[in-house]
Amino acid sequence: MTARRSLVSRTSWAIPLAAAMVFASKAFAQSDQLPTAFLGGFLLFFWIFLFGLYVYTALALQTIAQKTNTENAWLAWIPIANIFLMLMVAKKPLWWFILFLIPLVGIVMYVLVWMGIAEARQKPNWWGILTIVPIANLIVPGYLAWAD
Repeated sequence: MTARRSLVSRTSWAIPLAAAMVFASKAFAQSDQLPTAFLGGFLLFFWIFLFGLYVYTALALQTIAQKTNTENAWLAWIPIANIFLMLMVAKKPLWWFILFLIPLVGIVMYVLVWMGIAEARQKPNWWGILTIVPIANLIVPGYLAWAD
């Protein structure tokens, strides 16, 4: 008997709370469109930003490949193939692609490959280390591509 009574006492607050939420949602029904519109606008901005970032990186990598006389510079536009292009520009073995797939090793490989790309462009190799710095990683591909 006490187990049933404690269960009832524990759940006795749920029914009034649910009723209050139903009536409150009716009162604020018109404001439900604002968060949805805000989220939709944010997602649109986010996708446009990511698309612009992808185009910038692909153009920079394609320019780097052309300046280093690497074959198939158009591989910069294909998502997985651009890693192979980076390995070819940096003159690293293509089997290193497998190391990119290992979670923590992939970060180290990314830095090492960008260091090799910087050396291929006759720049100091510490530019490759800057790829792990949050804002500098946006500047490094452009600098290596378009700076003389």
